Amino acid sequence: MSGTTAPNGHHGPQLLAGVRVLDLSRVLAGPWAGQLLADYGAEVLKVERPGAGDDTRHWGPPWWGEGDARSAAYFMCANRGKRSVAINIASPAGIQTVRDLAREADVLIENYKVGQLAKYGLDAISLQAINPRLVYCSITGYGQTGPLSHKAGYDFAIQAEAGLMSITGEPDGQPQKVGVAVTDLMTGVYATTAILAALVERGRTGKGRVIDASLFDVQVAMLANQASNALIGGTAPKRMGNAHPNIVPYQVFATRDGHMVLAVGNDNQFAKFCECAGHPEVARQADYATNSQRVAHRATLVPLLESWTRERDTADWVAQLDAAGVPCAPILNVDQVMAHPHVRARGMTLAPETGQPPTVATPMLFDGQRPSAALPPPALGEHSAEWLHPSE
Repeated sequence: MSGTTAPNGHHGPQLLAGVRVLDLSRVLAGPWAGQLLADYGAEVLKVERPGAGDDTRHWGPPWWGEGDARSAAYFMCANRGKRSVAINIASPAGIQTVRDLAREADVLIENYKVGQLAKYGLDAISLQAINPRLVYCSITGYGQTGPLSHKAGYDFAIQAEAGLMSITGEPDGQPQKVGVAVTDLMTGVYATTAILAALVERGRTGKGRVIDASLFDVQVAMLANQASNALIGGTAPKRMGNAHPNIVPYQVFATRDGHMVLAVGNDNQFAKFCECAGHPEVARQADYATNSQRVAHRATLVPLLESWTRERDTADWVAQLDAAGVPCAPILNVDQVMAHPHVRARGMTLAPETGQPPTVATPMLFDGQRPSAALPPPALGEHSAEWLHPSE
């Protein structure tokens, strides 16, 4: 396998040093998993279509780079730390190249339609026959089995069909998707945890696993307390805007100069909020003294509380409530978040080196260190000569 001595540029702990990942995925869920593994120290080789590459390279503007070498900012968010090789997997030579790479890989990630890679002999059965240690992770929209397994998977469609949009949005408005592709992202995270678990097991057994990661399954799991509400309560949860089905007050409130989130989690916090608002007696009223009573009487309580919150600016409320230990927050836009002193203090934005795009770091710390692959997102086929045509 060529490229075996390629340096693995990296910052922080390299927990997966020596692990090789063959990333045949594109768009977001699979690449997100590959990027996480790269940040943790794995050597990740991204296989892309010659001349086109990952679909997200073209999902701009905005763009990074110039001319034919440019890629969309979308691509940059999910492909840090990888090396890119351009291979036509529909050609006999390309198929053999991928098989050669898979023979020495520890992990393979792919998100082709069910059965598509079997046509080329690149399915799990074929590749584990030549590499029994391979952890083979297939990411699809609806999984390898079931009546919907033939369908292509798109985050937006999964948010709709797996219930998330039914509980997102204003009660009298349209169902809404979340502002980022959360099902894709969470599938990438779930897939990563499954891959890591399989690698730990392989350390004991010497054998890989076949992982069936489904966006649909992940979104069903992500319904969390809302699914429990339906299963146990026997009624379908409905859209409530920014309100919470089980906790009051737990939503957005208008202030004198904007809005804030108030996230009261228990009766003591509600009493402290009422004290800060100058109305401590309200927390002692029978209709509002406990969370269950506040949920039952939210229709009268919420307008009362908002009449209080409108009397002060957001910053004033946040300062006072923070000091009192009442959970609350201003609502910031993405530019404000990227410039936030806490984001900078935590090292969540990676300062670009010369010629490299800025990116957001992995959110995990190990012994106080944040791992991050030092390589920038690759140009299409940037490492093909190094990996596919070694000099002898």
